[in-house]
Amino acid sequence: MTAEDYKEGQVILIDKPLEWTSFQAVNKVRWLIRKSFDIKKIKVGHAGTLDPLATGLLIICTGKFTKKIDTFQAQEKEYTGTFTLGATTPSYDLETETDQIFDISEITSEKIYEATKQFLGEIQQQPPVFSALKKDGKRLYEFARSGEEVEIPYRTVTISEFEITNIELPKIDFRVVCSKGTYIRSLANDFGKALNNGAHLSALRRTKIADFSVENAVGIEAFESSLPS
Repeated sequence: MTAEDYKEGQVILIDKPLEWTSFQAVNKVRWLIRKSFDIKKIKVGHAGTLDPLATGLLIICTGKFTKKIDTFQAQEKEYTGTFTLGATTPSYDLETETDQIFDISEITSEKIYEATKQFLGEIQQQPPVFSALKKDGKRLYEFARSGEEVEIPYRTVTISEFEITNIELPKIDFRVVCSKGTYIRSLANDFGKALNNGAHLSALRRTKIADFSVENAVGIEAFESSLPS
């Protein structure tokens, strides 16, 4: 691959590491390309944010292919991960401390499998207040961190597949195929409510975006190794 190839446009599939922001991954890839080919400027962007506590497939586009980002973002996505029952957090994941504890002794596998049915198809979902969505010019997490109340509108999303892959209470492993704009953290919180209980997202991995699979992705270090030094 040459500098011209990256300027003309490439799709790079990165397996985002845990605790990295998507922005950090893009910055690192941009820096590596610039350094390897001694070029001053190149456009690099990603097609769909992954939270720092999630791993998995990040589509990174370079050069003229950055124009394709919106197309990639609109595609269906597949995730695997873990819900932890019996506790909620304000961020719906492990970013914040537990705020409520619930008794899970009455929860059965049958109830868990049954609860998945109400989330299939088009559903109304409220994004988490700890998110980067904007309202009145501010990120929602800015309201959350300053303790301000903010009304978050519901949005319509589509879940085409929702499979429970393992149950070892309080943990439930799952696989979900969903539309653009779906928050798996919100799904975790709503799933807890559907069981008259509480739940939060304790692990998340994006495995597919349309026909792109994390199986074909590389880590940041492997990408660096593929470039001329």
